[in-house]
Amino acid sequence: MGVSKEQAALNRQAILNSAVRLFRERGVDAVGLVELMKEAGFTQGGFYNHFSSKQALATEVVAATLDHAKDRLTTDLEQPLAAGEDALTRQLAYYFSTGHRDDIAQGCPLAGLSGDVARLGGEAQQRFADGLEATFTAFGTLLPPASTRSPLSDRERAMALYSQMVGALVLARSVTDAAPALSEEILRAAQHDALAKLALQSGRHRHD
Repeated sequence: MGVSKEQAALNRQAILNSAVRLFRERGVDAVGLVELMKEAGFTQGGFYNHFSSKQALATEVVAATLDHAKDRLTTDLEQPLAAGEDALTRQLAYYFSTGHRDDIAQGCPLAGLSGDVARLGGEAQQRFADGLEATFTAFGTLLPPASTRSPLSDRERAMALYSQMVGALVLARSVTDAAPALSEEILRAAQHDALAKLALQSGRHRHD
């Protein structure tokens, strides 16, 4: 008896969900099809009933992960703020937290997937580029107005800051086990520098 269209769609989604988690945790190249399909609850032979290749699956993982991240950021921005809190400071506090650093499977996909995307090429890179654009646009809405002395456009400011955030997160993760104190220091330094630059660009002065 054949599998219904509804069940086939569920099976495909189960494979995609497993790939999202495994690829983000360990990278595309480190996960074989046997392990992936076992994680999803199927045998390797069924993979090609749903995806033409591992690269095709990876491309869908990139798209699905970045869409989820965009939706999550939008949801976060809609959450009410505590007294004296602003949305940007809250986002920076979360991004540079050790909890976010350690949550590779659910954390920032730009930090988790950028190394793989560089090797995937083609459509995967286009999906990643679309996600980058959406992230820069959403993040840009959080930035305070720049002073007339700022040499950067609002788009450039959003791109520069988010790129620095991703870089700091990647570096902090790279030494979490070997040098945890250094890892935390990287996060703190990046957060303080980001806030200081934003204050300078907007013409304010930080005294903390």
